[in-house]
Amino acid sequence: MTTEHPHHLVHVSHIPVRWGDMDALGHVNNTVYFRYAEQARIEWLVSLDYARNIAPDEGLVIINASCTFFKPITFPATVEVRTLIGKPGRSSLPTFYEMRIAGDPMLYAEGASKIVWWNPATGKSVPLPDFIRRTYPHE
Repeated sequence: MTTEHPHHLVHVSHIPVRWGDMDALGHVNNTVYFRYAEQARIEWLVSLDYARNIAPDEGLVIINASCTFFKPITFPATVEVRTLIGKPGRSSLPTFYEMRIAGDPMLYAEGASKIVWWNPATGKSVPLPDFIRRTYPHE
């Protein structure tokens, strides 16, 4: 995190680990971490009343996603996903995720994705809506 563009916490999600989230090695499969980040991002957008606030011809798309795995998550557990955002661009918003086991301060994984607001009919980016832009504190 830089002081020029700090990350801002916007939502905390608690997601139970399902037995089926694990792979043959007995820990949560790496692809599932992206689902946890997606679930946390959707919960945050729902908390902003996303469905009612978007224009009918606009939406968001994820243009990249990454995850760094520090410690395996295993069943049973509840994953705490902290969703943070960076400074908004004209049409994009960097998002960041910290994943821990609820009650454990250790960081198990961290990830990031970039949201771009766009018009699906034209395939072109459009300015971020104000309800998204307002979630980042003014400088």
